[in-house]
Amino acid sequence: MTSVPSKLYSDDVSLVVVLLDTNPFFWTASSSLPFSQFLSHVMAFVNSILLLNQLNQVVVIASGYNTCDYIYDSSSDASQLGPENGKMPSLYSNLLQKLEDFMIKDEKLGKEQSQRAIKSSLLSGSMSMALCYIQRVFRSGPFHPQPRILCLQGSPDGPEQYVAVMNAIFSAQRSMVPIDSCYVGAHNSAFLQQASYITGGVYVKPQHLDGLFQYLTTVFATDLHSRSFIQLPRPAGVDFRASCFCHKTTIDMGYICSVCLSIFCNHHKKCSTCGSVFGQAQSDTSSASDLKRKAPET
Repeated sequence: MTSVPSKLYSDDVSLVVVLLDTNPFFWTASSSLPFSQFLSHVMAFVNSILLLNQLNQVVVIASGYNTCDYIYDSSSDASQLGPENGKMPSLYSNLLQKLEDFMIKDEKLGKEQSQRAIKSSLLSGSMSMALCYIQRVFRSGPFHPQPRILCLQGSPDGPEQYVAVMNAIFSAQRSMVPIDSCYVGAHNSAFLQQASYITGGVYVKPQHLDGLFQYLTTVFATDLHSRSFIQLPRPAGVDFRASCFCHKTTIDMGYICSVCLSIFCNHHKKCSTCGSVFGQAQSDTSSASDLKRKAPET
């Protein structure tokens, strides 16, 4: 896919697409940070982005267990900073109302569909929606802000989403869209570590969740131009393990199809993805840390 010719307003004008994890399974079990407190930190951060520059734009995408959807777009709300009859600003009231409607819809879908083994949020879907929105901005006119994606996640990785997530990551890399990640779960997210590493974004796992707003403003409010001369946090390591296509589990060593690059934890006579028959020299055994460089695209 050829890149879209584009021009920026200026170096410090940003379009921040926030992927907000609303997975009820995670937030119900989370004892360190209630969802209401998490949401208050996020809304204050969104407001600070809009106050930094009058041309800045913020889009919020809710990532639930069963679905994802847009719940806020600053470009379509002209009265976002003005109070309404002395009540809450429009930013808060509109976002909260759409978020409530989304969570009700997500819960309803959860009752109709079968439950997955790992209670992960739909990260691949929200990433795809963010990239589609950014591509629409690229094509909307001669000038646009500098886009980036910010993933605010707490849910564990869903191995069944590996291919879709990696496709979204490489698409963001080709479009030169950094993916920043702020992970508030118990363990590190391999998906988000790889996303930030491959696209040139920043991955942070806050140690003190009570100060989440400080992490967001000091690290993720920085525009891309200013990052060239600011020392931002760097991850100690990146988990490059892949997920197999047969059982959707994370593996350290596996077999890779030399035709379509599908990954399997055990040797198979035939590739379930492309149908190629494996011979003695047709499948390679590779470490999972090497497979991320050749992730398949579907």
